[in-house]
Amino acid sequence: MRVNCLLQIAALSLLVLSPKIYPTTVGDDGLHKQDWFELTFKDIAEDISEAENSGKRLAILFEQAGCVYCEKMHATVLEDPEVVSYLKEHFVVVQYNLYGDEEVIDLDGEVTTEKKAAEKWGIMFTPTWIFLPEKVTAEKSVKDSAIGMMPGAFGKGTFLDLFNWIYDKGNEGEETFQRYHARRIEERRAAAGGASVSTD
Repeated sequence: MRVNCLLQIAALSLLVLSPKIYPTTVGDDGLHKQDWFELTFKDIAEDISEAENSGKRLAILFEQAGCVYCEKMHATVLEDPEVVSYLKEHFVVVQYNLYGDEEVIDLDGEVTTEKKAAEKWGIMFTPTWIFLPEKVTAEKSVKDSAIGMMPGAFGKGTFLDLFNWIYDKGNEGEETFQRYHARRIEERRAAAGGASVSTD
């Protein structure tokens, strides 16, 4: 009994003390950072083209300093190896500051700043993910070109389901994301032998 207890304590200690695979840092701007986020000139047409050339999709992530939901997202889903592996393989993620002054070139050609772009695109909450199509032919703003937006910090299941649905062009099919997500939950439940699985 005592040996089992000591082994459990040792295993817990290793878990607590072991370094995280994808550690989060906080930048000078107060935003949580991942070393796999792309640093670009925020020329969105150029970013879409670069993503397409590498077989990926562009995702813009709006955050702000002191955002507890952003912190939660970074501490959970964005440090999960399965999530990070999928995002790194399929998406170019560019981080934007809701109140930032970095220059942004919108798809309609307007040169603006991060905070003015957030107002123009209707971003009111952080974190918010914006998903862009593979190609943009018309000169429309990001707001009018986006194929999806996700405000809020969701659990791993919802998060991965949405990114899968976007990457697989679910928005072009007849199955809405809500139905796709419900189907994926049932598939995970069936794979678990009917055991309870997380629906978030």
